[in-house]
Amino acid sequence: MHAAVTSEGFPLSIVIGSGAEYDPYKFEETIGAIKVRTGHRPITRPEEIVADSIYDDAQVREYLRRRRIKTSIPENKRNRKKRKRGRPRRFSKQSYAKRSAVERFFSRIKTGFRRIIIRYERLDKIFRALVIIATFFIYWEKLQEKL
Repeated sequence: MHAAVTSEGFPLSIVIGSGAEYDPYKFEETIGAIKVRTGHRPITRPEEIVADSIYDDAQVREYLRRRRIKTSIPENKRNRKKRKRGRPRRFSKQSYAKRSAVERFFSRIKTGFRRIIIRYERLDKIFRALVIIATFFIYWEKLQEKL
């Protein structure tokens, strides 16, 4: 399961993938699924992406550069055999600290919705429906806290 989450922990998009698939392959689909409805046009391009080092991939960085989205992705040491020359890649420790929102989202799904963790369902449609129901409950709890 791949998720794009706000800094408050609200899920923006969720994409279901197989466990054997390389994570950066689903990155474009996850970011492309973001649509925040406003009064006029929906917002589909976030200002900044804070991701784990697994997404330190040339394809991912090029996709974000094309869409003019700032990144804060730490360098994955396993991808580098030699030190790269040139301008260092952008990495902000202040914004990377907000990545805990994603971890809290996944821990909330794991603690509150056991059926999602074990994944009894074989069909992706049914599993995705359960994840959507779980995110609805997460939204509901967050809204109840604010009231």
